[in-house]
Amino acid sequence: MRIFLLSLLLAGSFAGAAEAKEACARNDDSQTMMTICADQDYQAADARLNQTYQKLVKDSDTSTLALLKTAQRAWVSFRDAECAYAAAGSEGGSIYPMLVSMCLTDVTKERIKQLEADNSCEEGAAGCNEAK
Repeated sequence: MRIFLLSLLLAGSFAGAAEAKEACARNDDSQTMMTICADQDYQAADARLNQTYQKLVKDSDTSTLALLKTAQRAWVSFRDAECAYAAAGSEGGSIYPMLVSMCLTDVTKERIKQLEADNSCEEGAAGCNEAK
């Protein structure tokens, strides 16, 4: 149930933040502005994640591609659950959307590091998953 609520909240907060995207002012410490800026930070991290993921998709062979897609879907489920859990104490409060966005940003940046490490593996190296 929490993940469903998180999904609804994220959809609403991203839609609102997208409309006010150019309004982010880092020196404005109002809750609304901090939420808008946190959402923009997440959107930037998500865009970078998508670029990194697409490079891996392009460089993967058929068998590793299927595994990569499975892993990414599982990671998205983990990310959503982790951030719902991390922000649960503020659920219903005005800080909640900001905390969720901040968590999404942090978890996404960690995933980018993981995928970039996979992307820089040399063929045949232990622990590397991509075929070059």
